[in-house]
Formats: sequence, C-alpha cells, structure tokens
Amino acid sequence: MKTLLKLEEFTQFILSIFLFNQLPFAWWWYPALILLPDVGMLGYLVNPRVGALTYNLLHHKGIAVLVGMAGLLTAQPVLTLSGILLYGHASMDRLMGYGLKYPDNFKHTHLGQLNGRTETPSADNVLSF
Repeated sequence: MKTLLKLEEFTQFILSIFLFNQLPFAWWWYPALILLPDVGMLGYLVNPRVGALTYNLLHHKGIAVLVGMAGLLTAQPVLTLSGILLYGHASMDRLMGYGLKYPDNFKHTHLGQLNGRTETPSADNVLSF
C-alpha cells in the first residue's frame, strides 16, 4: 500500500508541473519557488503548536486547491501559481514521507514518525491545535 500511496503523490506532483506549464511563467520559476512553502517551519521557532499550525497551513492540499481556484476565478496568474506550487510542494513532501504535523513535535506526522517508527496517529489529534 505504501508504494501505491507514493505513486499517487508522484502523479500529483507531475500534475502540478503540467498545470504550471499552462501558466505564462518561465520554466525556471517552478524549481526556484517549489521549496518556498517550507517557510512555514519558522513557526517552530515559537513552539511546536505554532509550528504545526503554520507548517500545516502551507502544506494542506485543500488550501492549495482553494488558492489555485481563486487565482483562476479572478484571472490572477500569480495566485494560480501560488496554489499550484503549494499543491506540488505538498505532494513532493508526502512522496518523501513528510506529512502534516501534530502539535507535539515536528517528527510526529499524519504519515507516522519521521524517525522510521511506523505508528498510526489517532484522528483526534490531527485537528487539535
């Protein structure tokens, strides 16, 4: 199942590249900006709870879709680009095993522990900020 999930994330990452190519931006904007959503990790300088909130806001695919759709509906290519980059970045992160964060620490994600332990987090903790 893990392979199937990674294949799904890889496909979504490729979709983000395809969608980016439909926009009027030079090719180099995508690789130049793809890591920008990681600025959300700066919240961890405050504490794990704030860090999880800021990280998850910039790594949530639903928010990415809303931003991208807002750009399409208002004909603002920069907003559409932002949504596509957020979506592509979230897919890339999940492909590498980085999931949405729980508020207790950075390594506790909805995909399990980052240190290799496989642990299924409870659904109750995902939204508790």
